[in-house]
Amino acid sequence: MRPGAYGMAVAVAVVSGLVAIVCALHLGLPLRDPDGFLGPTYVRLPLIVALMLAADVLPRAVARARSARGLVDQLVLVSRERWPWRRLLPALLGLVAFYATYVSYRNLKHFLPLLRTDIVDDELVESDLWLTGGTAPAEYLHDLLGTGATAHVLSWVYLAFLIFVPASIALALVSRNRSREASWYVTALCINWSLGTASYYLLPSKGPVYAQPELFWDLPETGTSSLQHSLLVSRWLVLQDPQGTERIQSIAAFASLHVSIIFTAALIAQLTLRSVAVRTVLWGFFGLTAISTIYFGWHYVVDDVAGLAIGGIAVLLAAWGTGNVRTADVPEPEPDGEPGESEVGSPVDGPRRLSPARPRRRPETTPSAS
Repeated sequence: MRPGAYGMAVAVAVVSGLVAIVCALHLGLPLRDPDGFLGPTYVRLPLIVALMLAADVLPRAVARARSARGLVDQLVLVSRERWPWRRLLPALLGLVAFYATYVSYRNLKHFLPLLRTDIVDDELVESDLWLTGGTAPAEYLHDLLGTGATAHVLSWVYLAFLIFVPASIALALVSRNRSREASWYVTALCINWSLGTASYYLLPSKGPVYAQPELFWDLPETGTSSLQHSLLVSRWLVLQDPQGTERIQSIAAFASLHVSIIFTAALIAQLTLRSVAVRTVLWGFFGLTAISTIYFGWHYVVDDVAGLAIGGIAVLLAAWGTGNVRTADVPEPEPDGEPGESEVGSPVDGPRRLSPARPRRRPETTPSAS
């Protein structure tokens, strides 16, 4: 891996951490590690990476071992072969940068209603009505898709994001011969978190489900509706007594990071992976997630549009910061007249590869009459 491949990710993590620390000191509140249903982040992420490493090493060690006693020796040998320090260190650095940025993001989101008391939901509601001709976008989707089984399916899709992010990070970091793409993806996610945090403070808002709850009363109880209620209770407790509660405030509408992050994953996959099936699944996941954000009232239409912009910017900045910007190099002529090498391949073919360049044929000429 190129030295400093995670330099931009580390820089984003450091800046995000410093901003979170300054805000915490200003408010007199501690920084907290956000717990999820899979446990604290500092446990969840390393555990997933450890499981992915085990999936890479264990089958090979078992295949080589001739006895149970020799399995331990093979585990050590395969681990050293597959994961030398020069490969393991960048992966761990990327994981730490992602974790630090994410924790900073969650804390800054927690501080949002304490630092920005003005909210702009009324203006965003008006923008939705203007874009859709006077009817709320969620109402259109409820009428079009129904409010029965569709609600449960879209709820599963929306909540899958909570598993997708750490699992995709782990898969990217442990994939062999994909170190450049891994640094690109991890860095892009760090940029997503930081730009998303800035967007929360730019237009502080709660989302349609909290601004117009009556639009969503007909939806059945799902995992998403339970999450929405839990987040509302947490926000109320934080606003009532920020010093006395351990709950974390996690409500913010503009912009949609569900949209931005899954768009980032699908776009980088489109540019680096050969598998049509994986790319198709990711784009499908992206589309259904965008629909679910409107369907359940998490976001306004402009939130999703802003999420697309953040995701695209993150991919471009991370490509530049990790050396994944591809340029068309013109091969220099070889001194001995042998054909040189040139880069070929399209973004959807995955990483570019070297292949012989065809020598140019010199056009035939006829003697001049003069």
